[in-house]
Amino acid sequence: MKANVIDLFSGCGGLTDGFLQAGGYNTLAAVDWEFPTVDTLRKRLSDKWGYEQASQKVICFDMQKTESLIHGWDDSAYGKSCGIKELVGSNKVDVVIGGPPCQAYSIAGRIRDKNGMHDDYRNYLFESYIKVVKTFQPKVCIFENVQGMLSAAPGGVSIIERISNDFNDAGYYISEELREVALFNTSDFGVPQKRLRVIVVAVNKNQCKDYKDMVNEFYLKLNSLKISTVETVNKAIEDLPRILPLDNPKSRVSHYVEHEALNVSDHKPRFHNNRDVGIFRLLANDIQSGQNKYTHSEQLKALYTEKTGKVSSVHKYHVLRGDSPSNTIPAHLYKDGLRHIHPDPEQARSITVREAARLQTFDDDYVFLGSNGAKYKMIGNAVPPKFAKLIALSVKDVLTKE
Repeated sequence: MKANVIDLFSGCGGLTDGFLQAGGYNTLAAVDWEFPTVDTLRKRLSDKWGYEQASQKVICFDMQKTESLIHGWDDSAYGKSCGIKELVGSNKVDVVIGGPPCQAYSIAGRIRDKNGMHDDYRNYLFESYIKVVKTFQPKVCIFENVQGMLSAAPGGVSIIERISNDFNDAGYYISEELREVALFNTSDFGVPQKRLRVIVVAVNKNQCKDYKDMVNEFYLKLNSLKISTVETVNKAIEDLPRILPLDNPKSRVSHYVEHEALNVSDHKPRFHNNRDVGIFRLLANDIQSGQNKYTHSEQLKALYTEKTGKVSSVHKYHVLRGDSPSNTIPAHLYKDGLRHIHPDPEQARSITVREAARLQTFDDDYVFLGSNGAKYKMIGNAVPPKFAKLIALSVKDVLTKE
């Protein structure tokens, strides 16, 4: 029998896709509040996984309105619905997965915000997650977020302390040593990307007798799935057709695809002006030649000032290293076209949507809907499906033993 899953803050479905790839899981419902991500996940569930009622199962609604989400709503922005409780019906919810938007927990976000993100509403979206957990009482919860969650303390109270207390009040046990056991780098699991993420597993104390052992077993199992082989940027994207600069860019087109990709969508470049194309070529050549003149932040900031006449407190440029995993693919990629530069100097451009998706381990048949900006954003926000599959296998292992 398959375990029934609800995915909260589902985005375009990285976690859900990983759980379905693992086998033995059935998606009862998924919730997100952005229309492009919801449309994308609906299409994926329908086309890839054969869900006939994908448009009903994937709900577009604001998680902050949790009571309405559970019991139904009639909303000017999101329309009308019976609510997630009626959608689930008599089915037992076995697993709740998801992670609230992470910007308020991220270290980079706190540096950029004048109040250190202390006033950001996203600090407290986990409370909506907990309300759904209390309603459906699954055996296991997976709560995913950024490394900064371990140090965030909005209002002077540790997020870890808040989450631990809230899970305990809801009847769930989580590890008392999250800082030691819950932080993972996805590059250790075959993902061609260095992406640090906190994975909190919570087990229902009222339904599972050996709940502490189950939590420990989950982390032991997930750690056992690490691999010694490092997946690199080149291995992930080098078979895609090259995209080369035009001699005379025009009409907001700066590059052309050397050979059109067969059955690969979203492999189209951003527009880059001649100045940026020259900078990208310079930086990629610097690394490929081994000169490494521009590999430190101060040198990159100086180059930015030299080329643009502007001053920046952070370095704007980053070339992906072909023989290493990528740096983190962020949601911010949707409005930042300078920090994920292709390693090939001849291409002199930032990565495409499909290349970002490959570095996040989305299959090539994963169709992303919406504008290019929306696609970059949803990919950057997602859990890599390959890593999500291993999380799902670890959950399955402890549920089977229990």
